[in-house]
Amino acid sequence: MKKSMKNIVIFTMFIFGIASSYVRAAAPLKLSEDGKTSYVIVLPTEATPLEQTAAKELKQHLNAVTGTDFKIVAETEIDNNKPQIVVGNSKRAKELLPEMDVATIPYDGIVIKTVGQNLVLLGHPQRGTLYAVNTFLEDVVGVRWWTSTESFIPKKPTLEISEQNRQYAPKLIFRGATYQDALDGVFATRMKCNGLLERIIPEYGNHHRVLYFIHSFYWLISPEKYFKNHPEWFSKIDGKRTYDQAQLCLTNEEMRLELTKNVKEALRKQPNARFFNISQMDWHGYCQCEKCQAVANEEGSQSGPLIRFINQVAEDVETEFPDVYITTLAYLYTRKPPKLVKPRKNVVIWLCTIECSFSQPLSEGTQNPAMRNDIRGWSNIAQSLFIWDYTVNFSALMLPHPNYNVLASNVRFFVNNHSIGLFPQGDEQCTAGDFVRLKSWVLTHLMWNPDQDDQKLFDEFITGYYGEESAPFVKEYLKLLLERAKKTNVYLGCYQSVTSHWLNAETLIKAVTAMDQAVKAAKNETYKNRLRREKMSIDLALIQQYNTLRRKQLITDKTPAIPKNPTELLDSFEARCKEFNVTAYRERDKGTLLKSKLEDFRQKITTTTVTPIPDFCKNLSADQWYEIQNFDININQGGNGTVLFVVDDDQASNGKAIKMYGWVHDLATYDFDELLTDLKSTNTNTTPLYQIYLAVRSDGETENVPAIKVTVWDSNTGVITRKSITASEISGTDYHWIKLDSIPLKPGPSIRFSIEPSNKNNATYYLDRIIVIRE
Repeated sequence: MKKSMKNIVIFTMFIFGIASSYVRAAAPLKLSEDGKTSYVIVLPTEATPLEQTAAKELKQHLNAVTGTDFKIVAETEIDNNKPQIVVGNSKRAKELLPEMDVATIPYDGIVIKTVGQNLVLLGHPQRGTLYAVNTFLEDVVGVRWWTSTESFIPKKPTLEISEQNRQYAPKLIFRGATYQDALDGVFATRMKCNGLLERIIPEYGNHHRVLYFIHSFYWLISPEKYFKNHPEWFSKIDGKRTYDQAQLCLTNEEMRLELTKNVKEALRKQPNARFFNISQMDWHGYCQCEKCQAVANEEGSQSGPLIRFINQVAEDVETEFPDVYITTLAYLYTRKPPKLVKPRKNVVIWLCTIECSFSQPLSEGTQNPAMRNDIRGWSNIAQSLFIWDYTVNFSALMLPHPNYNVLASNVRFFVNNHSIGLFPQGDEQCTAGDFVRLKSWVLTHLMWNPDQDDQKLFDEFITGYYGEESAPFVKEYLKLLLERAKKTNVYLGCYQSVTSHWLNAETLIKAVTAMDQAVKAAKNETYKNRLRREKMSIDLALIQQYNTLRRKQLITDKTPAIPKNPTELLDSFEARCKEFNVTAYRERDKGTLLKSKLEDFRQKITTTTVTPIPDFCKNLSADQWYEIQNFDININQGGNGTVLFVVDDDQASNGKAIKMYGWVHDLATYDFDELLTDLKSTNTNTTPLYQIYLAVRSDGETENVPAIKVTVWDSNTGVITRKSITASEISGTDYHWIKLDSIPLKPGPSIRFSIEPSNKNNATYYLDRIIVIRE
């Protein structure tokens, strides 16, 4: 691997050049004519399993294209005077390309070259020959693999090709996309991906294997095994050694030696491994002991103790396993690069972009300056930099997530900053996300060659996969979402439970209409069903916002054309979930949350219950206030014993309430939308002010201790206001109205509910509804 990485520069700069080049011949090669061929596919006498696969793939597709039968023969059985397609590193290939030294071909590099009447397809031994075949079939013959089960095979009984002179090696040696369909091994190989999750069998070149992937501290130094006798090996937090939501003490020499021993033992059991991951757990909790903090302070970052520790382990491992890379994360509190220490040559930094906004390119704009600087900082000190990117919306896999405009720019930014690996985490669990097949197809092509025209890639997939007749409407739909995201400057992170803070009613209805038109224009049932599946994304946004649109009709003369029968909309959405095997609503959902969400949506859009008007609203007109009910609240995924769910409650205004107990941090949220600006005001303040009232109560606790913390938070500016509610204020069976300070608001910020950690008695709290009044 290391030798191949070094060869990339030699190969691309001195032998073949970075860009591919084609030279048009005076007379094209006819691989077939009128469904007949004189060509044979030639394999080495002792062909490797990968070369055999490459020949079979070539034969299968050329047969389908031309309608003839291309024979596969060994090089010892051929007449050199007859035309040949030479596949793999054979003696015949060396005769045709005597200047070619296969040993200089970098990792995954390819060669596609015509020599007289012959065509040579070969590459790096690991996967290069198969990649050469797949590149030839796609770029020259015109085959398109849209998904693992859907393709376009052109029909060309007479197949002519121009002279070929293409040599290429990808700058990214690690390319993995975790969209569900992209993980199919054969399809991944056709997309020239080789990541660790792609399930590629040896005959197709295998995938990268990373031992102890990922968040591996506790796999290597297990608290169950070590904490009792060695608490000093674990984080010191607030003066106490702990393993709960903690990490390892990275300056403890005894722990380092034990971890190194465990790493070597694991490598001895899997001698073919080339990457071994040693990385922090998926939370904070770094060690606060004096030695760890002294290093962190000296380095200006918590990555300092980590990299010094990883370097020592990597140096020890290298003595026995010189070809193994030790990988670690630059993630959350270790994302900022250290000032002094540099990663060793056998250390790979895996930098994670989880905090970013994906509505602006990382290379420019106002939303991601810290990440931009961190990537450049690591690029300056790390010999091997991988990127863990996030092209997914974990909180709601099917919602519109318009990151289409940053995919190409971000890939190029990573490559330009010397990244040699890219792992875009996509919608692995969902079969009907936001145009996930389109995103996956474009991303995989860009990872192979970032210099490709991304707009052409988008256009080609949209036209080829959805049909020429529907393509204009799909493009209009994507344009609507992108322009709206840009106009609102939404911070589009990878945890977006709703779209209401950026997708307004007018754009939402236009987007729904565009997808309706795309479905209607579909040429055949295949295209129509693909579009019906893709339309689930905007339909989910419509279902989520249905009550907002309905309320909008009550408080403004603007009347969006919402569906007259919302039950039909939800019935259609639920039926398509079954039809397209949708089983996950958000990350880690195994179907339970999806079922619950569908039930909540049904209650939300079909409820006709008239709730009591609060006393403080009785003198207000209907266009001065609105109500947020429990089914409008986003109940996010909990942990640490957290429980949030909607329950029957006779005391609640509509007979339902959100029940909360445990320790909750920002897991019940509501994102303010354009209803704020629709409300009318009697004052003349240039900055609108709003009053927010909460109806809450508590079971079982009457002490004057913090119970619920309510925060109004803006992702761009931070906290707007925060209020801590004590248990004594809300105790009893009746609901209590709690008023927040009058605050300026606009669409975008969210109100967030947390149960205070001081809830030692595990009291249960209930949220009925929220009232918003414009002063």
